Amino acid sequence: MTSDQQKYLNQLKQTIENYYSISENSWKLIENIAQFQTLKKGETLLENGEIAKNLHFVAKGVLRAFITDQRGNFYNKNLFLENYFAGSKVSLMLQSPSNFTIEALEDSIVININYKKYMELIYQNDDLKNFYIAHLEKNWIIDKEQREVALVMQNATERYVGLLQKHPSIADRVPLLHIASHLGITPTQLSRIRKSLEKDL
Repeated sequence: MTSDQQKYLNQLKQTIENYYSISENSWKLIENIAQFQTLKKGETLLENGEIAKNLHFVAKGVLRAFITDQRGNFYNKNLFLENYFAGSKVSLMLQSPSNFTIEALEDSIVININYKKYMELIYQNDDLKNFYIAHLEKNWIIDKEQREVALVMQNATERYVGLLQKHPSIADRVPLLHIASHLGITPTQLSRIRKSLEKDL
């Protein structure tokens, strides 16, 4: 194993422990089913219509999950930066075709965790089960609800500022087109927002 790979595995372990402390034995079980994958910018990790097999941990880089309509317009459902888990939760749980595509926005390294084996470990180990519950609650319930409320209650500037607070480097790394789509606005609107924020600084 390379020193970089060890560093990325440490990132994965630290991210898990940020939710719930796990035993060394449970970590070894996770490590045993973890596999590295390198993606070039523009490469697809999961195709729309494909049945997902893995949960993906972003060790390095940026991924976007997007939906394309019948006219070819895309909508960015999610942007995933380092130390976030990516994947189609519905596709994994139901073993149904994914409704969106996951693509690398820059050269990226992900750690793939086989979902079936992962769930077996969760059922067999209470600490992993507690991590799983804590992660689900934070990312699939609390954050999801906050984002849905923000789309209705906050204006675009507030949503953009909130995104920058969560990911300070995002504007330098992700094309504005993709950030605008993620926020549910046009690139022109985002340019105006950025200019007005620069004036206020």
